[in-house]
Amino acid sequence: MTPIQFLKGVGPKRAEALREVGVETVEDLLLYLPRRYVDRSLLTPINRLQVNSTATILAKVVGIREERGRRRRLVAILGDGTGFIECVWFQGYRYIRGLLQGGKRVMVSGPVRFFGGLQMPHPEFEVLEGEEEELIHTGRIIPLYPSTAGLKAIGLSNRSLRGLIKGILDSLLPQVEETLPPEVIQRNSLLSRREAIGNLHFPTSWELTRKARERLAFEEFFFWELVMALRQGKRIREKGLQFKKPGHLVRTFIEGLPFDLTSAQRKVLREIYGDISRGRPMHRLLQGDVGSGKTIVALIALLWAVENGYQAALMAPTEILAEQHYHTLRNLMGQADIKASLLVSGIPRVRREEILEGIREGVTQVVIGTHALIEEGVSFKGLGLAVIDEQHKFGVVQRASLKGKGSSPHLLVMTATPIPRSLALTVYGDLDISVLDELPPGRRRVKTIWRDKRARGKVYSFLREKVSEGRQAYVICPLVEESEKLDLKAATQMAAHLGKEVFPEFKVELLHGRMKSEIKEEIMGRFRREEIDILVSTTVVEVGADVPNAAIILVEHAERFGLSQLHQMRGRVGRGEHQSYCILLVSYPLSSEARERIETICRTNDGFRIAEADLRLRGPGEFMGTRQHGLPQFKVANLASDGPLLRKARQEAFELVSRDQVLKEPYMGILLRRFREGGELLGAG
Repeated sequence: MTPIQFLKGVGPKRAEALREVGVETVEDLLLYLPRRYVDRSLLTPINRLQVNSTATILAKVVGIREERGRRRRLVAILGDGTGFIECVWFQGYRYIRGLLQGGKRVMVSGPVRFFGGLQMPHPEFEVLEGEEEELIHTGRIIPLYPSTAGLKAIGLSNRSLRGLIKGILDSLLPQVEETLPPEVIQRNSLLSRREAIGNLHFPTSWELTRKARERLAFEEFFFWELVMALRQGKRIREKGLQFKKPGHLVRTFIEGLPFDLTSAQRKVLREIYGDISRGRPMHRLLQGDVGSGKTIVALIALLWAVENGYQAALMAPTEILAEQHYHTLRNLMGQADIKASLLVSGIPRVRREEILEGIREGVTQVVIGTHALIEEGVSFKGLGLAVIDEQHKFGVVQRASLKGKGSSPHLLVMTATPIPRSLALTVYGDLDISVLDELPPGRRRVKTIWRDKRARGKVYSFLREKVSEGRQAYVICPLVEESEKLDLKAATQMAAHLGKEVFPEFKVELLHGRMKSEIKEEIMGRFRREEIDILVSTTVVEVGADVPNAAIILVEHAERFGLSQLHQMRGRVGRGEHQSYCILLVSYPLSSEARERIETICRTNDGFRIAEADLRLRGPGEFMGTRQHGLPQFKVANLASDGPLLRKARQEAFELVSRDQVLKEPYMGILLRRFREGGELLGAG
């Protein structure tokens, strides 16, 4: 892959600006996707031009002059036998005058205006040297590329980019090698790679722009799904632990639950048993909307491991969530003789050493914790099952680190953020997927409304009414990295204002992420015991807080949050028998995207529909979060709209690997070049 700076006409400064848009090599530039195309192929005679339209004309230069007034400008007079038009440039006139000599045939495209006669300000133009001159700036479908301040500052305009890319295509396109198997191209009616790259930049028809993009997107999906297929094949061949059927411990736990398992939970438990009983490691993703009962499924799986003589670990992204899982397990276990420990960063050193020794000696059977579980010094005697909650908060490497604490343990990853199918196949394409698509009986739909902040008084009156009836409430203040100290101050002031001035008759407390873990747990414990009426919090309660009596959640500056985040926060209420409410306070003016987010969350409680909308609005990188290292950087493919193409590419990739488990050349070499961390990806658990 030739670095872009060594290309003729680039150099160090242009290379630095191109790196801003992800172009580091010649191949990156060949795959630099136009943001859109404009059609300049239709020619209009000058006498038929419409003022305030955009048009393309073919004419001769009949005169050219420089005018020096308040602003210096270059004026070229063009004629085509039907009339005359002036083309005007205020910049680059020396360069342009050198090209537009009298009598030259030119093709120009631009906006048509009328100032004492027809004019085109700053049109794109092409000088025709002969009958077979190939046009790249006008007279055809023209690519418009994404631009940045850096590119503009060094004069690398769309015109310059087109010229640069055209030069590369002329010299290097014949050398572009095919990357897909011939039968895959034929079965899926794809363009060759050369045809696709050529038509990506200089298409001869609108249909070819679509087919070029489709071919290159298919290719990106295909090689990523090869990674997924190879990883899945590797784990299928891996020897694993074989668990027996549920025994007395698991059965007693299920029978002692204060509720019946849903049919969806029972179905997922059967799928888990199918995995852990076959003698190879389970790699399963459990998706379930907020409140669907994933935690109970996970706890049953942990006890299953214990019953088979192994240790089990559950890793959660926050201390609040880890502590809640730990207390839920302890409460539901009753009198069962299970040694469980909580391992989080805030534990005193002496107590931590005791816990680590218990894990090392095998005395501790179940460990629930945060990232502290994958730190150095944590050693299991016999880890049989690793469970990761809120998987999207962790990266592939962290997932592999926990799995690496044992010898081929079973792995169950869970998420309460519903993931659209296209994204699940991409990020978790090597995992088996289970979905909890049924809420426990008696759960009521949370009523969600949005109000302008000017309606704050009415909102507070409603909140007072519900809290007076015995319910509890959350008030969520946004906390963003750019102004964390200011926002924390705002949350603190909000708690003081609500407690002293608005709701002096209620007990109001503040909770935020910078508090020590023991203080956070103490506050959440009092909230669960109904000793706090209104909890003012940052998004630290986004996941994990399970307080059945909390029936109102008020979100300040709701326009700042993403759709999935709003859905997660709404999931903190609606967990008890009472009707619950989610009230979103917004500040005007609202952007069109913010309005769509707010209207979507109010319209539906279906997490999967919300996730699809969130993916479309924010794109996959932001949807998964910056910490998700398992998300490939696609240049052409769009996960929000290319689901059918992804499924075709996945089927072809898995079929190829099923025939060739080692993946012969040239495909393995292409894969490793395409993903610079390919070796790590293939080895990740």
